[in-house]
Amino acid sequence: MTSNQDKAVATLAGGCFWCLEAVYKQLVGVEQVVSGYTGGDTPDPTYEQVCSGTTGHAEAVQITYNPHQISYREIIEVFFSIHDPTTLNRQGNDIGTQYRSAIFTHDQEQHEQAERAIAELEAARIWTSSIVTEVVPLEEFFPAEDYHQDYYERNPNKPYCQMVISPKLAAFRKKFRDKLKI
Repeated sequence: MTSNQDKAVATLAGGCFWCLEAVYKQLVGVEQVVSGYTGGDTPDPTYEQVCSGTTGHAEAVQITYNPHQISYREIIEVFFSIHDPTTLNRQGNDIGTQYRSAIFTHDQEQHEQAERAIAELEAARIWTSSIVTEVVPLEEFFPAEDYHQDYYERNPNKPYCQMVISPKLAAFRKKFRDKLKI
């Protein structure tokens, strides 16, 4: 786990980073969530480049959290509950490799925990299709442009926020009520 005594970092991709950011910012123990890009070959990509599907990057979030308040395993449990890990390069109407499901691990412990979580979910047959979530080492994370940060908080009435993020947040809040910041 990449951490000092009270800080750790997780990097996840599961569709649009606005959705992931909005959810993780509400969890007790999460100190910061940064939307960005990772997993590709283009250094310091722009949103337009990533959307083109030619950079290899995924929209992702980098989560800084206190492991004394929330575990990496809990971060992963939330991840698998807020997106469909069985659709290759797609989340809802967002289609392309930039919307793939991926866990970008910071060390071997994270890698093993992610692989174990996937194996347990597959054994439980939660979904009718197999999980396609990649588990790969993080190479470099590039923060997205400023206008992508805190997107839902700043734009709650935009159609995408109303139709996609708000329902996802409602379901998340119901399921993880005991883990929410007040």
